[in-house]
Amino acid sequence: MRIEACLNGDRRPGSHPALPVSPDQLAADARAVVAAGAAAVHIHPRDARGRESLEPQVIAPVLDRIRAAVPDVPISVTTALSAEPDPWRRFDLVQRWGALPDSVTVNLHEPGSVEVARLLIDRRVGVEAGVWTVESARILLASGLVAGFARVLLEPMQRTVADAVANADRIEELLDQSAPDLPRLLHGTDDTAWPVLDAAVGRGHDIRIGLEDTLQTPEGGEAADNAALVAHAVRRLRAAA
Repeated sequence: MRIEACLNGDRRPGSHPALPVSPDQLAADARAVVAAGAAAVHIHPRDARGRESLEPQVIAPVLDRIRAAVPDVPISVTTALSAEPDPWRRFDLVQRWGALPDSVTVNLHEPGSVEVARLLIDRRVGVEAGVWTVESARILLASGLVAGFARVLLEPMQRTVADAVANADRIEELLDQSAPDLPRLLHGTDDTAWPVLDAAVGRGHDIRIGLEDTLQTPEGGEAADNAALVAHAVRRLRAAA
């Protein structure tokens, strides 16, 4: 079971004092979370104005700096429409990437995502299928790409823990029937982040944590930074072992 640190997500710059935005900030944070126990990092690259971007000239320096900071640590990059709302332009940008991450996340409910996934699988980039709902899981199974995905990223977005876990249960039931061998990572968001992380540990899935998913510690206080969140996750893993 591994911990992936999700460093910034689509949160606005300034939404947390320690939110990393620039390439140097992301590289420094990557070094800190790996020292705290993370085995991989997930990022939403930003341009000089702090806006999410999939432009090749934005992606390359971020990857270079993180790889210099934490050699051999896998780097995952978003392809979400929050970074490029036009599905056709998104495909064009990703197609023009010269520097490639180790893996990407592709939200299957978003228009054009199956095509982006196929493109990156063909380029031998690990693709995590972002599955928010049962309908997204059905898209995954109907895509013809099940064997090409590296794993499923289970992302229940419901606001209450009970609803998030129930949604995850329904998705997993479908996957158990049709793609039982596909590895899974399960995570929550904001109020559900820590309870769903505990549920993921109980199910033996990979986990992730970071300022993308929550700004708070398990006790409800503001987290100091991404490394502090990873340290909390490590302690919870050890307590559950």
